[in-house]
Amino acid sequence: MIVVDTNIRFYLFADSDQSGLAERVLEKDREWLGPSLWRSEFRNALVRSMRNKLMDLGTALRIMAVAENIMPDDEYDVASDDVLDLAASSGCSAYDAEFVVLARDLRVPLVTTDKKLIEKFPATAVSPERFLALKG
Repeated sequence: MIVVDTNIRFYLFADSDQSGLAERVLEKDREWLGPSLWRSEFRNALVRSMRNKLMDLGTALRIMAVAENIMPDDEYDVASDDVLDLAASSGCSAYDAEFVVLARDLRVPLVTTDKKLIEKFPATAVSPERFLALKG
């Protein structure tokens, strides 16, 4: 069981140079969790891709449907107090704090490509490459 940020999820479902890495993370651990926020962030990534002409609306709709169907029960609500406290003390966004708080609450790694999160929370946040190198 791992918490996976929205970027890793996006790489899994949208064709990118990081897709293979996301697939290897899924092969190692198939139980991906995240705060409920992941859906909104995922939709926003799809919109950015459409605006950058990387995909059309039909493709975005298909990707969203697949992501929601494959990962229907993987989301959690996190305590607002904990999110606000962590965001205030660390300088990270409330969005990022949600992922960190959830990983800490569940005592599992947060797999992310966000270098700032990896630097600020080395006991919680790990890169996909580091996660893949971990035993177990």
